[in-house]
Amino acid sequence: MTKFILTYHGGSMADTPEAQQAAMAAWGEWFGSLGASVLDAGAPAGASATIASDGSVSSGGGANPVTGYSLLDASDLDDAVAKAKGCPVLSSGGSVEVSEALDMG
Repeated sequence: MTKFILTYHGGSMADTPEAQQAAMAAWGEWFGSLGASVLDAGAPAGASATIASDGSVSSGGGANPVTGYSLLDASDLDDAVAKAKGCPVLSSGGSVEVSEALDMG
């Protein structure tokens, strides 16, 4: 199996306590459906800054800022993409970037 990073971009935050609870339940159900392939459920991302090669710093994470991440185990990229298609961020207008985490060892 191979590790994959799911990087979440965008999506809207639930604006009522009921909607927040429903969103958390959806994430819990999705992670539950993935079972042991979830290596690290990850976390939402907060404030960000980007450092350019010239050392300049800009805030806000650019045009498509990261809003969170997770780490999954999958047999290949196609398997990881299939698993990511159930991600709740997609139903709130966000996207998921799926990247193989290369073994440096």
